[in-house]
Amino acid sequence: KMEDATLTEDFLSFINGCHSEFHAVKQVKGMLEKGGFKCISEKSDKDWENLVPNGKYYFTRNQSTIIAFAVGGKYETGNGFIMSGAHTDSPCLKVKPLSKRGGSGFLQVGIETYGGGLWNTWFDRNLTVAGRVIVEDEAKKKFECKLVHVPRPILYIPNLAIHLNRDIYTKGFQYNKETNLLPILASEQFNKESKSSEEKKSEDPEEHHSVLIDILAKELKVSPSRIKDFDLGLCDTQPACVHGAFKEFISARGLDNLCMSYICTRALIDSCEDLKNEKQIRMVALFDHEEIGSRSQQGAASCMMSRVLQRINGDAKTYDTALRRSFLVSADMAHALHPNYASKHESLHRPMIHKGLVIKKNGNQRYATNAVTTFIIEHIAKKHKIPIQKFVVRNDMGCGSTIGPIISANTGVRTIDVGVPQFAMHSIREMCGTKDLALSYLLMKNYYLEYGALDESLIVDM
Repeated sequence: KMEDATLTEDFLSFINGCHSEFHAVKQVKGMLEKGGFKCISEKSDKDWENLVPNGKYYFTRNQSTIIAFAVGGKYETGNGFIMSGAHTDSPCLKVKPLSKRGGSGFLQVGIETYGGGLWNTWFDRNLTVAGRVIVEDEAKKKFECKLVHVPRPILYIPNLAIHLNRDIYTKGFQYNKETNLLPILASEQFNKESKSSEEKKSEDPEEHHSVLIDILAKELKVSPSRIKDFDLGLCDTQPACVHGAFKEFISARGLDNLCMSYICTRALIDSCEDLKNEKQIRMVALFDHEEIGSRSQQGAASCMMSRVLQRINGDAKTYDTALRRSFLVSADMAHALHPNYASKHESLHRPMIHKGLVIKKNGNQRYATNAVTTFIIEHIAKKHKIPIQKFVVRNDMGCGSTIGPIISANTGVRTIDVGVPQFAMHSIREMCGTKDLALSYLLMKNYYLEYGALDESLIVDM
């Protein structure tokens, strides 16, 4: 198996390149191509008609969702799928379509909150922007979607001094998401001084500050006029790192859910070194928009997953049989027991950092886990002496959800919800353990390798 330290280093390299959901897909593509996976297109029927045993493939949608799969050497139509699923997006601040804001001597950027973030953690951080930009290629008379990340800090949301906010001690930290989360881009004074005499005569673009467009253009090495539109989000400039007295922790942006995206992808790739005896298709699906409900063309609540499975299976007569033989591990981060807030966990369900992957269950089907799906993963874990944990939310607290129940309901595929335990979920910077990364990778790899044989020995429905 991959050594724990090497796995951690590989993960840090991966997540440090995931500046946005688009960059996350780019990073996954790099992993897959290095592992011998071939890019196919949703637009090409020929690509899908020429899938062959032992073949490894991937495709993307909207540059923010990616699905990869490997066809077993002994695969036959109707044999089914061994799947894992995660998501590429994380809560962040998105640049508005009309972002040109300012006042009191400053240029500011209008932002929109995306997902349920801990927005108080975005104050007093060195921020930048990342995403995709539509660029005109005048010579070729085409338009291209290019990824962009400005590596230096260009934005900042300053806190209000305690001397002007004495109520914070009695009322807590309160802020208005529309007015108090506006990041500062530049001062009006420096903006004016930086312009040439000709630039001072011309008017700024109406939608965005020209200095922001100039920064993007410089990063993309194009003229500002060639930038036609963009999808940009704010992100922290501090890189991911290991920390703790024994270097046993990882802190980074977007561990929810880039950590599980990495683990599932790495496990799939490493399980496919030899496919000659595999009867099924191994797959990983990483969706966008989980943080806002998954209802989009590239989200897990769309028809995408069911249509892809039908397209790969090919034969409509055996499609239902294929689904009955399939399995999905819905992989999304879990809540570790916080030493400062231990009462927030149910007394017997207290996942710990460094104690292994967490199986998440909810009687109201906020998670898709049941006894059968738990048995399958638990059996594989016990066989390889891999520790696992179990989580149920307290009855007096609300329960989050994942893509698991959505895909399970849309396809009828048996599903389990699992995740690496972490702290500070939805903060600008989150924390998990290095050991859980290694344990979860090992379990997921063996899941891909051994599910098929185990399922054949399991009798549920005739």
